[in-house]
Amino acid sequence: MPVARAFRWSKLAASLAASLAASAALTLGGCMQTAGPVAYVQPRADLDSMAYGQPYNAPQPVVVGSGGGAIAALSNSFASSPAPMPVGYAAPMAAPVRYDASYHLDAGDRLRVVVYGQEGLTNSYAIDAGGSITMPLIGGVPARGRTPAGLAGEIAARLRNGYIREPSVAVEIEAYRPFFILGEVSAPGQYPYVPNMTVESAVAIAGGFSPRAKRDVVTVTHTEAGGAMRAVVPLGTPLSPGDTVFVGERWF
Repeated sequence: MPVARAFRWSKLAASLAASLAASAALTLGGCMQTAGPVAYVQPRADLDSMAYGQPYNAPQPVVVGSGGGAIAALSNSFASSPAPMPVGYAAPMAAPVRYDASYHLDAGDRLRVVVYGQEGLTNSYAIDAGGSITMPLIGGVPARGRTPAGLAGEIAARLRNGYIREPSVAVEIEAYRPFFILGEVSAPGQYPYVPNMTVESAVAIAGGFSPRAKRDVVTVTHTEAGGAMRAVVPLGTPLSPGDTVFVGERWF
């Protein structure tokens, strides 16, 4: 009896171990019968890609393998997600246009005249009412109607005539002559000119319109060597140094 009972217990234990092994094999086989897909992404080669995402022409992630289950769903969600939007960079705004090269000088302009190697001649000079500047050695030099480059050439020519062998001269505009604004503004008068001014900014400098001002157009008088020109212009019209702005009165 004891031998038969021991045989039955050993046979039962072997059967139970075989059942557990078969169950474990089936479980592992179900999990591993299909390998989950793996996503490979191209490495990001520079700091811009790390900061702003993939460039516009970067290859999409490549998915290899196939299968189902939660791993497959998660991998497919990453693979089908939209690529990062490309980053655009706006070009810097252009600097305001300077017209010093073609600007015609007149009384009231203040100039910076540089004579290289001649500290005694390098200085700031104002164009007087007669339209000239007065410099050491060469005296008065007509400036009205000239461009800065033309005036520099005239100064160099006079210095070359018995004073300096090969003078190098540059003329810059240090301050423009003022503009004038009259009529229906809060503070009519004379004001320093600022480059790239418009009629509207001139009215603002003068304190704005008065309650009776006509606010859509003004009259601008522009004076050049050929004479004066008067025109009725809108508020966005550019102004030049020496211009006179007249703001009229509205009738109703």
